[in-house]
Amino acid sequence: MPEPTSTEFVLPNTMANWPWLRRINPHFETVKAESEAWFRTFNAFSPKAKKVLEKSDFCLLASLAYPALDKQRLRTGCDLMMLFFAFDEYTDVLPAPEVRRYADIVMDALKNPNKPRPEGEHVVGEVARQFWALGIQSATPLAQKHFLETFEDYIYSVVDEASDRDDKRIPGSEEYIHEPPKAHHWSFAALLLISYYSIMHVVLVLVNCALTPPIQDICSYKKELAQGDDTVCHMHFLQVRLLSKLLFLTQHNIITVIVHERTTDLSGAMEWVATRRKALASQFIALYKKVPWDDVDAQVREYVEGIANWPRANDSWIFESGRYFGSEGLKVQRDRKVVLSRPGSAKLLE
Repeated sequence: MPEPTSTEFVLPNTMANWPWLRRINPHFETVKAESEAWFRTFNAFSPKAKKVLEKSDFCLLASLAYPALDKQRLRTGCDLMMLFFAFDEYTDVLPAPEVRRYADIVMDALKNPNKPRPEGEHVVGEVARQFWALGIQSATPLAQKHFLETFEDYIYSVVDEASDRDDKRIPGSEEYIHEPPKAHHWSFAALLLISYYSIMHVVLVLVNCALTPPIQDICSYKKELAQGDDTVCHMHFLQVRLLSKLLFLTQHNIITVIVHERTTDLSGAMEWVATRRKALASQFIALYKKVPWDDVDAQVREYVEGIANWPRANDSWIFESGRYFGSEGLKVQRDRKVVLSRPGSAKLLE
């Protein structure tokens, strides 16, 4: 008997009770055109990669994530998304030593935005240099310092995760939750850059509540499975073992972690993540209500509001862009039904 080609699951609505509603920056269309035109000047990506970029619409993500920014700072947010895409596109299948080489190039470019890049260097260095040369024009020295520190943590964590991929290592759930992949923090690195403030301890607690585990992992699982981007994969209707393509910017998918660690099926992993996500959302809201806002600096409050907005922005982008569900995103958002194909049986973004 032939193996089943697909199975269906119901996507949990983990944002049903999230108080922060969808907002989008009014400069979205204008800045999107400018940022994408800039990125096209590098002419360094295959037709397939360009199609992925178009479907993903990372400027939409930036505009949902940073709805109150002025035009100049939104441009920085959009350009940063493009840099992430470029780095991911070139490193997501490379061994760790090569990923480190690319990371070194990017960090050198960010630390030396006025220095011409070496002849023959990979284009990602010039993408990073131009992004930062423009970005520092609207960022204070302190904001620049915070951003570079956070970004450096992120980019070398990608190297560590490439090592995990090379070794076929899947982290445990406690490691994933208590030490979430630093790739999650790139969005908050952008908040540090495009706003002007310091961070207090309660903010860091709120960050961890907002970040883990991400609903994006649940939604990305369909894309990853369909594209066959796995190292160890085997499917019998409900029992899945998958070391998935590292999500977005080389982060382990929590669905993979739970299936592997708890010897459960896909349904069980989804339920575990949804329950955990609901608990974290409740914790975030409770902590938010306890913050003495009358005594909090306005810029710190702006940062906290940015954190609170991020899960909603990310959830909206998942369904409104074509990255995870192609043209079916709004339908999936409404009906919550997702059909998983067998590994390698579909290419959602082509």
